[in-house]
Amino acid sequence: MIEVKLHDIGEGMTEGDIISYLVKEGDTVTVDQPLVEVQTEKMVAELTSPANGTVKEILVDIGKTIPVGTTILTIASEQGSDPAPFNAKKEGAISAIPIQKSMIMEKPRQDPLKRVKAAPYTRKVAREHDVDIALVEGTGRGGRITVEDVLRYVKERDHGRTEAVSVPEETQAAEKETAPQSEEQFDTIPFKGRRKQIAMKMSQSLFTIPHVCHFEEVDMTELLHFRKELKAMDENISVAAFFIKVLAIALKEYPVFNAKLDEENEVIRLGKSVHMGIAADAEEGLIVPVIRDADKKSLRVIHREMKELTQKAKENKLTVKEITGSTFTISNVGPMGSIGATPIINYPETGLMAFHKTKKMPVVNENDEIVIRSIMNVTMTFDHRVADGGTAIAFTNRFKSLIENPKKLMLELV
Repeated sequence: MIEVKLHDIGEGMTEGDIISYLVKEGDTVTVDQPLVEVQTEKMVAELTSPANGTVKEILVDIGKTIPVGTTILTIASEQGSDPAPFNAKKEGAISAIPIQKSMIMEKPRQDPLKRVKAAPYTRKVAREHDVDIALVEGTGRGGRITVEDVLRYVKERDHGRTEAVSVPEETQAAEKETAPQSEEQFDTIPFKGRRKQIAMKMSQSLFTIPHVCHFEEVDMTELLHFRKELKAMDENISVAAFFIKVLAIALKEYPVFNAKLDEENEVIRLGKSVHMGIAADAEEGLIVPVIRDADKKSLRVIHREMKELTQKAKENKLTVKEITGSTFTISNVGPMGSIGATPIINYPETGLMAFHKTKKMPVVNENDEIVIRSIMNVTMTFDHRVADGGTAIAFTNRFKSLIENPKKLMLELV
């Protein structure tokens, strides 16, 4: 008998939520066949079969949160069928191995084959309100169920219950007299999954790293003009792609900000490659996809990969490799309207740069003339254990110089 367990797939994962089963008890399965969808702290992953055999018993209910190491289901393997090794080709998949001791858990009460189009967070909201999400009508794209659909269903359901129950008038009067008139009502949202992971990581970063923030203004006028010239040549490169490429150049010159502090061994480890994390806002919460080897890629490639990763983040389709291994992180909050912030470092990195709103302002130029320029605020947050303020200012000035003179950037490309 093989027991399929939830395993840590990286980034300090401690638990996961069972979203749906792709098989039922008695089904015949083959090696690498998807068995169950699990929502981890950062992504949805498929757990696959380690061997050929028959699903013997499903041990965990849909919707339950289980810790790493919990047995989810058992498989009676075919004679001579050895468990498969970890499927490295399928990034984001969770492996399973046979063990000797079973963990007995309650059998599912729901139809394990029932699948609907809904984000993990939407499913969690449904569970919190005791809603069978399969009964909710989806109004999103392609029939996808949204949080608003679930809340609408709850309102209609509870309204129906109110009308169906008849309460005697004397009972109503008594309840009005005894009920506290000033009692405050609350709505709740679940604090687990990605939201809980974000909280843990932010707390770890803030309480471990002595944060220092350096603020600067960057003149974006020439870069915006340069982008218009590129557009006229059918080359649409986003401003953020320029930020990433310029930072990759600056990080090679100031590698202390592309580093991680190893306190136990009393060394600062300088990264040889720049793996740029991109803070992305998604329905389930903040997530940081990674453009690997940004220092070795062209602006065109960086632009394309950034668009692909951002879209996958919104759809909750990022793999483990795509959200791990960053050496420096950016937060491009300007398009949302931010004019300033003091971001928290993506632990265990050393630095993070945030880009805020660009707006036209009157500026006095070198000829003492007042001109209108496009100015952006930036925040450079760094770990003061690893780097000092002077180095942070020099690093930011290098970034500023290349952004304000984008044609000089061409001289730095390899």
